[in-house]
Amino acid sequence: MNYKTKKNITIMRKKVSVDFEENKTRLIEELNTSRGAYLCSSFEYPGRYSRWDMGFVDPPVEIRGNGRKFAINALNERGQAIVEIIFTHIKSSESYKTLQRGEGGIRGEVKEAEGFFTEDKRSRQNSIFTLVRQIKDMFYNCEDSFLGLYGSFGYDLIYQFEDMELSKKRPDNNEDLVLFIPDSILIMDHRKTEAYIYNYDFDYLEHSTLGIQRKKDVYVENEKYSEFIKPVKGEYAGLVRRAKNYFERGDMFEVVPSQVLEFDTDKKHSDIFQRLIEINPSPYGFLINHGNEKLIGASPEMYVRVTDKKVETCPISGTVKRGKNAVEDYENIMTLLNSKKEESELTMCTDVDRNDKSRICLPGSVKVIGRRQIEKYSHLIHTVDHVEGMLRDEYDSLDAFMTHMWAVTVTGAPKRRAVKWIEENEKYSREWYAGAIGCIGFDGNINTGLTLRTIYMKGNKARIRVGATLLYDSIPEAEEEETLLKAAAMIKVIEEKTIEKKVEKTKVKKLDFNILLIDHEDSFVHTLGEYFRRLGARTDTVRHNHALHSLDRGSYDLVVLSPGPGRPEDFNVSEKIGYCMDKEIPVFGVCLGLQSIVEYFGGRLGQLDVPVHGKKSIIDIEKDSIIFKGVNVELGVGRYHSLYAEELPDNLRVTSKTSDGIIMSVEDDEKMVYAVQFHPESVMSMDEGYGLKLIENVIERTMEVKCENI
Repeated sequence: MNYKTKKNITIMRKKVSVDFEENKTRLIEELNTSRGAYLCSSFEYPGRYSRWDMGFVDPPVEIRGNGRKFAINALNERGQAIVEIIFTHIKSSESYKTLQRGEGGIRGEVKEAEGFFTEDKRSRQNSIFTLVRQIKDMFYNCEDSFLGLYGSFGYDLIYQFEDMELSKKRPDNNEDLVLFIPDSILIMDHRKTEAYIYNYDFDYLEHSTLGIQRKKDVYVENEKYSEFIKPVKGEYAGLVRRAKNYFERGDMFEVVPSQVLEFDTDKKHSDIFQRLIEINPSPYGFLINHGNEKLIGASPEMYVRVTDKKVETCPISGTVKRGKNAVEDYENIMTLLNSKKEESELTMCTDVDRNDKSRICLPGSVKVIGRRQIEKYSHLIHTVDHVEGMLRDEYDSLDAFMTHMWAVTVTGAPKRRAVKWIEENEKYSREWYAGAIGCIGFDGNINTGLTLRTIYMKGNKARIRVGATLLYDSIPEAEEEETLLKAAAMIKVIEEKTIEKKVEKTKVKKLDFNILLIDHEDSFVHTLGEYFRRLGARTDTVRHNHALHSLDRGSYDLVVLSPGPGRPEDFNVSEKIGYCMDKEIPVFGVCLGLQSIVEYFGGRLGQLDVPVHGKKSIIDIEKDSIIFKGVNVELGVGRYHSLYAEELPDNLRVTSKTSDGIIMSVEDDEKMVYAVQFHPESVMSMDEGYGLKLIENVIERTMEVKCENI
């Protein structure tokens, strides 16, 4: 495919089908020692994110910026030709204070903005993005959605639009922009399940890459961090207290300060990257080698995405830790969704984000199309809004990029006050943190993620920077803990001893223990049986009308009376209990099983005023219980019953109750009879695996007695 750009540059593109895994592995490995980038999304969310992978090494051209100063470097002979093409197009521009073409590339400085700009025209004032826009325009063609400027945008770029005094010293070699123009891009199309490489050549007047061989990038990484950073416990909490004073006075509504953690590691950057995206799939995964440093990230948050005229952002605010299973996840999610503080955080972020769009979008087009939606990651869960707008005709994707700088979710509100507070109160300048990574496409589109959940590498030094959204309701210690929670996946990758894929297998021990489960036409008996089998027991499950026959023929160490509908007499349960008592076979009853045991020994059942079906209750546990041995917590259990034990016979001991006095378990250790009114096998009883623990306790006790009688 050949095409002409907006400024009559001829682009020649050749497509080569390849094996994706082989080329992906090679490319990521090469990024240990070569400039380039690998960008991927391993997170699916309908209408928002889909999977994609793309990457390149040895780009011919890089653009580096520090404030208004910039360098456009040719990294090889092919790059020399492209730099000449760029220089030809920008040399007559009046936007530059200085502009020189040297042996290695172009050096220049963008002029200071002159005159007065209205706020909705702020993105049109002179800045480093004047250069970026000119390069985008000269290579513009709407037919190619892959060629573009790939790389990193640093936090300090905001000061080209927000004029304020900087109180922190920046490193002498500070950079806030590193972008590459690649000439060979690996792409994985997950929808078509095909992988290919696009190889590009560039031709304009007498300058051309045709016939020039692609060569490996050779560089020596010698930069190191100037100081070792070790955070002090409680320091971040102190920052929260300081911010609350500003909230009280109304100086700010919210602010997002950060703290820095630093580690030594001898792991390869490619291994760290692949492990990070394996354990923490995210919409924006990246390994970017700048040459003097590397960014390794799995960011959860879109910064700005522009497709044609549509501008999208996905503000994230509201965080809770992941549970140990799906039930705990659900409970944590409900806690998050019911938190007014977390709701306020996201509401303020989205209101500010809508304000950013309103500068440049068509009236009436700015809409919240997703509200407090849940996104789950390896260690935490976020609430996310999805906001979109349509650009007015006089604006392009770069205007959208600049007017959102930087996202309220990493700065605060009002944004300018928050940015000023961060500069005055954070300990270190932000460098790449809270900026963006991604691509400014030569087709006019943009896809960028915020530089969050990122490991910053120089040599064997790894830095992690994490923050939390603060507002007046913030609890200082909880906010500090949240920052560490956000860092957990990255710390795990850096500190774990080995990087290998572990396949978890369920280990089932084998016990010389036989169980008969009597099924009272119940919908839970097989899950109950699976719990016993998981613990190593052998089980037979029979319907109630065949139970005596099975007991006569078999040899069982425990009989389990299942839950069921109706009343105990509907299934003649007392007959089976009597048989077990005569033969001294231990009995464990669940729900209907407990009710049957109570009646058999002379107790009386009552009926609840309101049935409790599929409801969870917290129970109070008595000490020295066989069933609850080793359970020293407030326990939540799942209930499905209308009948309950209203009066107990003398031989049964109550070992747990609900807060309103409903008996939840009984025991007679002398007769080896145990029962629970709730369902230990329910998803509602899975907290910390305690439902299974109760079953294990019953097995252990009955096995003890079995051994004593041998």
